[in-house]
Amino acid sequence: MELAEGLRGYFGDRENRVVLVGVGNPMRADDGVGPRIIELLQERPLENVMLINAETVPEAFTGKVEKYKPTHVMLIDAANFRGQVGETMLITGAQIGGQALSTHSLPLTLFISYIEKSIDVPVILLGIQPKTIDFDMPMSREIEEAAVSIADTLIQVLSE
Repeated sequence: MELAEGLRGYFGDRENRVVLVGVGNPMRADDGVGPRIIELLQERPLENVMLINAETVPEAFTGKVEKYKPTHVMLIDAANFRGQVGETMLITGAQIGGQALSTHSLPLTLFISYIEKSIDVPVILLGIQPKTIDFDMPMSREIEEAAVSIADTLIQVLSE
């Protein structure tokens, strides 16, 4: 499924208050793709969209998310789902299950579960297949290009 189509399915066609949470460690090459996408989006702010650069601690932002009273929460993170480098996948908390898709201190499923239960909104992970997550390496060219494309797609869909 094309990313824009999947995003439209998730957000629907009603007025939304959206939180986008960039998750990842910029010191680990492509693992920094979530924060990079948030940086790109900050250059072109959208109405009714809160951007959070959570890096490796999304759980530290649960209060901020709750206070915003969103209709949708999307985490953006590198995820190893064995796809092509730069490929995207929309993943629910239930689909993540016990799998270790990310590299962070607490499993993303805990953040997703907490938000879904505390404010009753759908939470989804926009996973991006990394090329490498080695320490002290720059982001790969493929993932930088994917980040720009994903940010453009998010702006397009959230502006409709």
